[in-house]
This record gives sequence, structure tokens and C-alpha cells, in this order.
Amino acid sequence: MSTPKFPTLFISHGGGPWPFVDGMREMFARTAREFAALPARLPQRPKAVLVITGHWEAAEFSVSTSEHPPMDYDYSGFPAHTYHLQYPAPGSPALASRVTELLAGGGITCKQDPMRGFDHGTFVPLGLMYPNADVPIVLLSMKSGYDAAEHIRVGKMLAPLREEGVLILGSGLTYHNMRGFGNPASTPVATVFENYLNEAVTQTDAEARNRMLVDWAHAPSARQAHPREDHLIPLMVVAGAAGADSGERIFVDHVMNVAMANYQFG
Repeated sequence: MSTPKFPTLFISHGGGPWPFVDGMREMFARTAREFAALPARLPQRPKAVLVITGHWEAAEFSVSTSEHPPMDYDYSGFPAHTYHLQYPAPGSPALASRVTELLAGGGITCKQDPMRGFDHGTFVPLGLMYPNADVPIVLLSMKSGYDAAEHIRVGKMLAPLREEGVLILGSGLTYHNMRGFGNPASTPVATVFENYLNEAVTQTDAEARNRMLVDWAHAPSARQAHPREDHLIPLMVVAGAAGADSGERIFVDHVMNVAMANYQFG
């Protein structure tokens, strides 16, 4: 039996370890429900998940290779218990090698990182999607400089994974300005920029979509929404991996006065 082709996903992962913090858990109630329902959108259970997270940037593209990735508590100011959370999903050295092979085929060197662990952009959404921690996870870094076109090109190289049982998941936010969260003045900023992203994602012409994404910084309110684009770049990778498949907005949550949107391609 052939393996069905997987979609690619971009999700807005929210703030810190929110499912484990009183008050935040209630704020993100819709996101929690929607993340838990994401596996039902897939053609079958993935053999593994490749995560491009807005919390891992490296000088060169890098891939996690540990069989048992550690936790990376990459946040501050949260309750003490959130620094002892565990999500013991396995890694997949085989998938890491396949990622390295695909990128090498396109002329891109990918370094291996045996120490990289699960940041909150990984263990929060995957923990809600697969609470039994029984789906292998590999992380691919962004490359410093945040060249949108280069990240789209990397996504194109990774597209064969979609027919090999791998879910390619970009984890970031459609709005990420730390000074704006909770400020009512941020609502129109987040909304108008997300409208631009949605227009790009839903283009039926993949080249037109990719041009809009590369040109994101010229969109309305772009730099107000993303002073630094670390949480936007994962979208470029999953859009590249989408190939000719158009995208759709699958849901938008509104938390801390801003829109947090999520998209699926294919």
C-alpha cells in the first residue's frame, strides 16, 4: 500500500508553556482544542514529524539527531513546575539523515546537532496533538539572516518527505511583537498583517504565493507585527514544501488582543 501524501502545516504556537499555566490555559482554550484535532486532518498517523520552530536559529541549517531529545525550557518568568515538564517523544536519526540528504541534493549543507531538544514551540503543540509522545520528532533550524526565499527553497527540497509519511510542521506566530501583546492598539496591526498572509497562503498560483511571502516586509503593518521575523520564517519552509498545493486558513484564535492564525497546505 502506498503512503498517502501529507499536507504541510503552519501553526501559531502561543506563548511559553501556556497549557501548563493557570489563566493562560483558559486564554488559549480554542487553540488547545484545535491542536488536539489536527491529527484528524491528516491522511493517517505520521511516521514522524519534522518541525521548523521559530525558536531555533543557527548559522547554517542544522538538524536534530538525538534518539532521545532533551527538553529546552526556552522561556523565563513562568511557574517553577514548567521547568520540569517532560515530553519524551523519540527522535529519528533516520529522518535526520534523510533531511541532510535532501538538502545536500540541492547544494545546501545541513549540520547535525545531537544536543538539540524540544523548545516550547515544539513540545506544546505536539504534546496536544500526540499526548502519548509516541510519534518521532526531528527539528530543522532556521538559518541566520532569515532569507525568506532561501527558506522557501529549502522547503521545496524537503517536499519528498510528504510522500514518505512525514508531517512537515512550521511552528511560529502570525504576530510576534513582544511589546504589543495585550495592547488593544495591536489588534488592527495583527489583523491587517494576517489578512496579507492569508491572501498569500490562499493563492492558487504557487509562484504568486511565494512572491508575496518573500515580499512580506512590504505588507501593511509588517514590521509592527514582526520586528524580527523568527516566528514568521517557518511559514516559508512549509509553503515551499507545499509545492503547487494551495493553502487555507484553518483557524484563528484571538489572544492578548492579537490574531494568531494557522494554515494548512494540501
